[in-house]
Amino acid sequence: MGRCAGVFVGLLIAAVVATQPVSAASAQPEATLEGRAVLPADTFAEGPPSGNDLEEETKGGRMPPFDGQPVGGVSAVLEAGDGEFQVMPDNGFGKKGNSSDFQLRTYRIRPDFETANGGSGEISVGEFVQLRDPDRQIPFEITNEESEDRLLTGADFDIESVRRDNQGGLWFGDEFGPFLLHTDATGRVLEAPIPLPDVKSPENQTIGTDEEPNLATSKGFEGMAISGNGATLYPMLEGALQDDEDGSRRFIYEFDLGSKSYTGKTWQYRTEAPDNAIGDFTALGEGRFLIIERDNEQGEEARFKKVYEVDLDNTGSDGSLSKREVLDLLSISDPNLISEPSREGDVGLGDPFSFPFQTIESILPLGDGQLLLLNDNNYPLSAGRNPDQPDDTEAIVVRSAALSSPSGIPDTGGPPLLLIPAVAAALLVAASAVAWAPLRRRWPM
Repeated sequence: MGRCAGVFVGLLIAAVVATQPVSAASAQPEATLEGRAVLPADTFAEGPPSGNDLEEETKGGRMPPFDGQPVGGVSAVLEAGDGEFQVMPDNGFGKKGNSSDFQLRTYRIRPDFETANGGSGEISVGEFVQLRDPDRQIPFEITNEESEDRLLTGADFDIESVRRDNQGGLWFGDEFGPFLLHTDATGRVLEAPIPLPDVKSPENQTIGTDEEPNLATSKGFEGMAISGNGATLYPMLEGALQDDEDGSRRFIYEFDLGSKSYTGKTWQYRTEAPDNAIGDFTALGEGRFLIIERDNEQGEEARFKKVYEVDLDNTGSDGSLSKREVLDLLSISDPNLISEPSREGDVGLGDPFSFPFQTIESILPLGDGQLLLLNDNNYPLSAGRNPDQPDDTEAIVVRSAALSSPSGIPDTGGPPLLLIPAVAAALLVAASAVAWAPLRRRWPM
């Protein structure tokens, strides 16, 4: 190979290497803890005693039944304005058989975040919205079937996500069906639960004796995004369909709120490991979405709790959504030590800070790279922060450097169009070097 050709090839290789995407797994995005507020584990709202059917081993010696309704177990969060948020616990104690005395609600909360500039770090709890079916829209038997108000419980639905539509109504994603449940702003059911075509879990109340479920327990709708114009829902399964040979594939569905029907369009997301679960799915803006992906471990054993960015128009060669890591929840900078002080045995407080909870199921973009996240504390069954104490509900504000700047290259996608000019420019430089080389030999510069 001649010297000129060598220069050309070398510059070409350099240009290509310079424009290769960096894998999300190979470069950890920078993130800083900017606020933290804590709701104590033993926080209860008015209502009947709960946990009467809880037989699982509890943490910290908490013994059911509990006097009132636990406020923890947060699995979804909405903006409520004026520094407040609307949070939604799931079905209570994790199973259909142990949650018939847990009432399905949303709560209004106000965190006073502890920050570098102060703040109490406390969360106050306000009014709640009670889900109920007085008009008998639900076609199958519920726990409070014969009561006048027909308050819904965790034995009726396992709600894991909620979105507000343009009329102020609420749409809940359920795991038992999986169903979409539609209520007004006060929690009153407006129509029969809407099933996902051709998908049923073992807890589905309409499953026939000759039917086999094709979705495992607790793998239904976990996250659910809504489009910026409020016209479309995107419910997402937490786990894989049982007949899917690809155990890492999770499906996202499109639901049109105008016609109240599924459009038939779906997307595929692949987890980093088949056993990983989806924690939440929410819109980020400009066609972009955020996904929480997590393992099922907690505390010192937690190894994988991450947030990825996806774009429904950006898929890889295998047909699944390209993904870009924007936050590692187990490695967050806390230079101002706002997460301290800690109790004896606490895990993940200080610098670096971590969010080592078993289930992290709520995320809300706040703008300018800031994200609000809350854990589902599974009261009183999880102990991720301290092995000897049931988890509190923690609300944190994290600034992700990856979201403060324009999107980078998804690690599963090809080079974007923005890189093509860079490659072309490098090739022009290389071509010029080859063209001028003979002249430089004649007339040295």
